[in-house]
Amino acid sequence: MKKKKYVNSGTVTLLSFAVESECTFLDYIKGGTQINFTVAIDFTASNGNPSQSTSLHYMSPYQLNAYALALTAVGEIIQHYDSDKMFPALGFGAKLPPDGRVSHEFPLNGNQENPSCCGIDGILEAYHRSLRTVQLYGPTNFAPVVTHVARNAAAVQDGSQYSVLLIITDGVISDMAQTKEAIVNAAKLPMSIIIVGVGQAEFDAMVELDGDDVRISSRGKLAERDIVQFVPFRDYVDRTGNHVLSMARLARDVLAEIPEQLVSYMKAQGIRPRPPPAAPVHSPPKSPARTPPASPLHTHI
Repeated sequence: MKKKKYVNSGTVTLLSFAVESECTFLDYIKGGTQINFTVAIDFTASNGNPSQSTSLHYMSPYQLNAYALALTAVGEIIQHYDSDKMFPALGFGAKLPPDGRVSHEFPLNGNQENPSCCGIDGILEAYHRSLRTVQLYGPTNFAPVVTHVARNAAAVQDGSQYSVLLIITDGVISDMAQTKEAIVNAAKLPMSIIIVGVGQAEFDAMVELDGDDVRISSRGKLAERDIVQFVPFRDYVDRTGNHVLSMARLARDVLAEIPEQLVSYMKAQGIRPRPPPAAPVHSPPKSPARTPPASPLHTHI
């Protein structure tokens, strides 16, 4: 500032540079990425006898139980990202008719070939039907349903589909080591896992699976990314009885990490969003002839 002949302090020459656009969750959805939503419900005996009002599975004629509330809150939002609205619904930890075998991966609709239900209402209907036909048992194993969804996610890894597994459970997990291994293997696939804990149990194991503080590992192998989100349902029970507000808050918090997890997968795989489909061209309606402006330079748009 004091030297009149001062020009500058030097010159920076860029040999090369690149401009990269940050893709968003919405960019992928606009490009046609479908969210495949699968539900897995805990049918272990620790939930209590469904015929008694103290049970977490109790079907009251006046209000939804915790399982149905959590399913509805999350499903009502996520269903809009799936065009066919057909959602696989599984149960685990129950004895099945007619032979009483224990299953940790059974279709709620009873169809082994196609466990998909039509919309959230279809899942709720299948859930209620299962409560009347299966016997709650145990233990609480997550690995089979995680592996089930991972198998489907592995089949399509081009960015056109992304799987989300919602597990609703009441208790302490029994197959922690196997579940950790299944999650570590699934972390490299296009999928995320949401765990909603219902009831008053301690959910320390679920917090560990969440991986927000410490990324989970199995047999010395670290998960490539965090794909699990856990929330305790009891934190969202509105004491005033206003379920609409509390369930909206539950859905918001449960789904908060899904966009980031989807984008992190796409970025790691080098998958760019597809261009959105072109909007249909409609011929403009004919209008009376008008005198054009004297000069296009003075035309305001």
